[in-house]
Amino acid sequence: MISFLKTIIYEPLYNLLVFITSLSPFIDAGIAVVTLTVLVRFIIFPLSKKAIFTQQKLQLYHQDLKDLREKYKDDKQKQAEKMLKFYKDKGINPFSTILLLLVQMPIIISLYLIFLHANLPEIRMDLLYDFVPKPDEISMVFLGIMDISERSLILAVLAGITSFIQLRLSMPPIQERKKDSSFKDDLARNMNIQMRYFFPFIIGGIAYFLSAIVALYLLTSNVFTISQELFLRKHKLKFKEEMERRNSEKKEGSEGSEEKEEKEEKEEDKEEKAKEDENKDRQRPYRGKRKKKYGRRSRK
Repeated sequence: MISFLKTIIYEPLYNLLVFITSLSPFIDAGIAVVTLTVLVRFIIFPLSKKAIFTQQKLQLYHQDLKDLREKYKDDKQKQAEKMLKFYKDKGINPFSTILLLLVQMPIIISLYLIFLHANLPEIRMDLLYDFVPKPDEISMVFLGIMDISERSLILAVLAGITSFIQLRLSMPPIQERKKDSSFKDDLARNMNIQMRYFFPFIIGGIAYFLSAIVALYLLTSNVFTISQELFLRKHKLKFKEEMERRNSEKKEGSEGSEEKEEKEEKEEDKEEKAKEDENKDRQRPYRGKRKKKYGRRSRK
């Protein structure tokens, strides 16, 4: 499996990196890293976009799915059937996010490993295709100001800062801790806090202790993800409006159902009272007629 992924992902990306450096003597290793990272992220952008939209749909119908699980909690088979029917009716593929992630991760990891083990400015001839030209020399000085073959504190700090911004944009806001919150809610809240505030330090540490070429890759990837989040912000606003509208309709519907139930109860009381009055009215005329009949007979 590893050799298969190496053949179809790692080697083509490595050759693409070498090809970019061979296009011009002015293209240094840093420019090639940025170009390759942006190019690959553009290629997998439709997959990322689809995964985000799927997550938003699942969030939109979260309460409906929760109600279905609660309603059929005693019958797991019935619960699965109802949930699959719900997904089909709403046009949601719950497994698409996992599948898209499985497609993206090998590409992103291969890209990371290329920059980690590329050993630039040397070229690995065992990985180079015959039709890819070998550059005469690869400059490791990014934009003529920074040697990316060594460690770089500046790039590491920037990688950590952009990681924090990216997580702040992509992750849901931290919910206030409630007194009656469950263990699951507390765990999700703690994970949100840890990812938001501790993960950027981890990224910064990795970016510093490895070479600056890896730090430049992480920085470029974070900047692209931030741009992607800002680009999709318009759709997120529409999604938020849709959620608010749906919640308000659901709230009005619940209030209307309560009023409807009260109204039905009142109507039932009225009907019962009307039936009782009708029964009484039926009995009264009958007795009166009998008295009147006996009265006429007595006169005769």
